[in-house]
Amino acid sequence: QLQLVEFGGGLVQPGGSLRLSCAASGFTLEPTAIGWFRQAPGKEREGISCITSSDGSTWYADAMKGRFTISRDNAKNTVYLQMNSLKPEDTAVYYCAAVTFRHPGCAVVAFSLYDHWGQGTQVTVSS
Repeated sequence: QLQLVEFGGGLVQPGGSLRLSCAASGFTLEPTAIGWFRQAPGKEREGISCITSSDGSTWYADAMKGRFTISRDNAKNTVYLQMNSLKPEDTAVYYCAAVTFRHPGCAVVAFSLYDHWGQGTQVTVSS
């Protein structure tokens, strides 16, 4: 059973940075894409970024381009989300999720198809 665990959330001041980690384990089917999502209080969950396991191709939501960077360490089965220039509106619970089916790239994988989820990590941006 594929398990995902997020690390790295916390409290940061506006303009600061955090790096989130998503560690995958226990899989018999290797994840073919890992995505990062977030959910703020009273809002729907939204997709932030994803990375394709086979070729490293990435996708970002428009609001995150230039501020967030997704990367991976295949040897550690870990995907990272580097978040810079954080704003109070980035406050949310951040989740990583995975799919295990074949696809041409994570950018075309619908959010609703992610079926393995971590427990989430809280990110709070406040002075």
